Amino acid sequence: MQQPAVNVMVKAARAGGNILLRHMHRLDALNVVEKERMDYASEVDGLAEEAIVKELRRANPDYAILGEEGGPQKGNRGPSRYTWVIDPLDGTSNYLRGLPHWCVSIALCEGPEPIHAVIFDPLRNELFTASRGSGMQVNERRIRVSERKELAGALIATGFPPRERKRAGAQLKCVGDLLATAEDIRRTGSAALDLAYVACGRTDAYFESGVQPWDIAAGTLMVREAGGRVCDFRGGVTGPLHIETGPRHLVAGNVRIIDPLLKTIASSGYLQAFS
Repeated sequence: MQQPAVNVMVKAARAGGNILLRHMHRLDALNVVEKERMDYASEVDGLAEEAIVKELRRANPDYAILGEEGGPQKGNRGPSRYTWVIDPLDGTSNYLRGLPHWCVSIALCEGPEPIHAVIFDPLRNELFTASRGSGMQVNERRIRVSERKELAGALIATGFPPRERKRAGAQLKCVGDLLATAEDIRRTGSAALDLAYVACGRTDAYFESGVQPWDIAAGTLMVREAGGRVCDFRGGVTGPLHIETGPRHLVAGNVRIIDPLLKTIASSGYLQAFS
């Protein structure tokens, strides 16, 4: 049975998802802004976030909010122990081009750590949920990370965020080194779904730099609750996800594949690009 907080989050995610679905057939009429170089947002991102926040505020008006579009917001009574971390549309570039791979991501953090998570893919009607200590589910079916024991034959996801292009050469060298052993590399355009797919075993691992708290807060909890490991490129903790701490690098996967992936990130010179 889902936790009450997760029920609230599911309702909010579906509200946001419905707005995204309604606007799919008028993409050419949307007002699109370039937040940073090659980093886009549209009016529908804001509309979806407003609908999500409305549902979350109705249930818990005193919780703080960190949204990709609205930024940090205090609860009705000021600072809060709990924070909703929201990405109303993860995969905006995919959405704006009509590529069918994007989602809504919501996490509830207690202090610095996610305790509940929801990722909703409206196009596939797939609902990924997790609660700390209670495992991870896809459409209410319990599921776990893959059982792959090594990089050989692994399917690995990554991303090439626009704000990290100065390190693209080092990342491409890392990808080349991985392809000498792994089955293949995927670049889907949605960090949240990348993490959800790792959690349910569709891919074996994921790594990316330049990700923000709202990109990964829900997905990191899902991977951990599905029996996987999440860390930074050095193997350390990922840092607090309830505040706007800026971009960071992230690795996620089953526990056996993380160490060889970290070794490749280091031996390829990609890790040194962050020195």
